[in-house]
Amino acid sequence: MRASLARALAVPALLLLTAACGAEPDVTAPSATTAPVVAGKKINLGPEQNRVRAQKVDAIAAQVPKDIAADGKLTVGYSGTSSPPLVFPATDDTTLIGVETDLAQLVADVLGLEISPQTSSWENLFLAVKSGKYEIVVNNVTVTEERKDTYDFATYRIDQLGWQVPDNSPIKQIAKPADIAGLRVSVGSGTNQEKILLDWDEQNKAAGLKPVEILYYEKYGDVLLGLKSGRVQAYFGPNPSIAYNIAVSGGSRIVGTYSGAGPDLQGLIAVMTKKDNGLVKPLNEALNTVIGDGRYKEVLERWGLANEAIPRSQINPPGLPRQKS
Repeated sequence: MRASLARALAVPALLLLTAACGAEPDVTAPSATTAPVVAGKKINLGPEQNRVRAQKVDAIAAQVPKDIAADGKLTVGYSGTSSPPLVFPATDDTTLIGVETDLAQLVADVLGLEISPQTSSWENLFLAVKSGKYEIVVNNVTVTEERKDTYDFATYRIDQLGWQVPDNSPIKQIAKPADIAGLRVSVGSGTNQEKILLDWDEQNKAAGLKPVEILYYEKYGDVLLGLKSGRVQAYFGPNPSIAYNIAVSGGSRIVGTYSGAGPDLQGLIAVMTKKDNGLVKPLNEALNTVIGDGRYKEVLERWGLANEAIPRSQINPPGLPRQKS
């Protein structure tokens, strides 16, 4: 990724588009001193984050399996795709910052381990945890019943999805499948929101309504370009990223939110680790420690996500239901 493009995608709402539809746009990167304001909080985009830190808790650290604790490091996987305020590059284009990196740091502190951050594609995060290459993933992963077959989860945020449309869109609300019939909708491949979107589309076709045209883009910046040009009529994605984008520059609006686990269950975001590797219990206890002492709340407030806090971390709670065969 070019340095200027990486910085621009770190604050995607600051994209300045000067090219015609279909051409690669000119992208002006924000100044390193730019401090976007989200939910009333100024967001520090620099590599010096002065993160909220926690103390080691010996009783919890002692529960970390010896093979994981042996090197003194906690290998944490993140997606390489820029997605503020979750995980994205700082103004040095190298340091990963965001709410996910801050929470991973708190967990590592309680466990007495040093963070070893790693990046890969979204799909490879799951493969890397399954193989043991990454010990945990902290990257907006939703608990699903299918994923629980292979992974263990310790929850740390509610999973709220959002529907984003351009400011000039005639769409007023998206709350049910019929609201997206015949639309050009963008969604991330392999995500739980894609599963929900596909289910809605099947319901529409069964009801005799127009199918959805689904458009896949790897980068959120490309979604924003699609919304601006009209190629995309609506985007279905993580509400924190959408809210961040709108707060920083406007140009679009949210016309509906939806639980990441579907209509009957509140979705939950969780730290993911390999199933039965012995790590999920200390992860859960570390999270409940920082929830209890207020550091967790401080981190969420720092990134404008206080409304996504949970009262207590759970291990492997009910997740997004299995796909119907």
